[in-house]
Amino acid sequence: MNTNTNVVIMAGGIGSRFWPMSTPEFPKQFVDVLGRGRTMIQMTVERFAPLCPLENVWVVTSEDYVDIVKSQIPQIPESNILAEPCARNTAPCIAYACWKIMLRHPSANIVVTPSDALVTDVEEFRRIIRNALAFASEGERVVTLGVKPTRPETGYGYIAASGRVDGSEICAVESFREKPDLETARRYLEAGNYFWNAGIFVWNVETIVSSIRRFTPDLASRMDRMAESFYTLDEKKVVEEIFPTCEKISIDYAVMEKADYIYTYPSDFGWSDVGTWGSLWTLLPHDDNGNAVVGENVHLYECRGCIVHAPDASSVVLEGIEDSIVVERAGRILVCRLSEEQRIKEFKK
Repeated sequence: MNTNTNVVIMAGGIGSRFWPMSTPEFPKQFVDVLGRGRTMIQMTVERFAPLCPLENVWVVTSEDYVDIVKSQIPQIPESNILAEPCARNTAPCIAYACWKIMLRHPSANIVVTPSDALVTDVEEFRRIIRNALAFASEGERVVTLGVKPTRPETGYGYIAASGRVDGSEICAVESFREKPDLETARRYLEAGNYFWNAGIFVWNVETIVSSIRRFTPDLASRMDRMAESFYTLDEKKVVEEIFPTCEKISIDYAVMEKADYIYTYPSDFGWSDVGTWGSLWTLLPHDDNGNAVVGENVHLYECRGCIVHAPDASSVVLEGIEDSIVVERAGRILVCRLSEEQRIKEFKK
């Protein structure tokens, strides 16, 4: 375990595609999506537990979710839960955490990760993170993990990699690509040097702070003003005044697409962003009829290809349902064809 390593977990999303399991009041990162007895954010913290002390784990979340984070991850210090007064995309979120870490750990190496992704090969994930931390600590280097694609996926951004660096597993980044259409995604898969952008970053705090100063100086200026109050009684008030004035901008646009010292680590550790009901269906075990079920009291008759998520229901009985999503949570019920899951944002009330 390296005491100079810090982990920043981004946990502010609302998971609107997973309604009604995920709601703005209680989004998917705080839900036991897989029925394993642990929520997504709890599994994320466990994943990093051997890599850094718990006092070096930070969570950036909406101020509406601070109490949920406290209850689900009581082992991290309350002062490490950073409350965003409003959502301003990933660059201000990451900058807030990194400026605060810099005051306490001025030479820290940092991993930034979403709170709601799944990793099935945790040991391989940890090996890659350790190597990426070592690489990023050696100079002005930013590493993003690139997941080896298993299908022509149109729902993810891609990273185009060039040659390996110094005989390592790490490659220089040629370019970042937006979510492609299906034909383009097929070409990426065939080319072999395109990887899914997992949104997991590794850098030294000096590198990311200097990069934000160079490429988004207005954001850096606002962080400097906020930092004057960090670790004081005025912090909450100052953050509430300044943070909402930050430009809404992703870290990709703010830094990653502008710097020439960006690298990617091609990885294969069973990653999924678990972004839709269809993706969750692929990750869960299936019965003989291709149904995936989360919940003890679910009974299926002549059903095929369904995903049923009802862990808290007293009883669910389904007959003759095919290729559908059936969800019950807190009195809300959704029944929807899997083929129409992109319309769930329209359906939810």
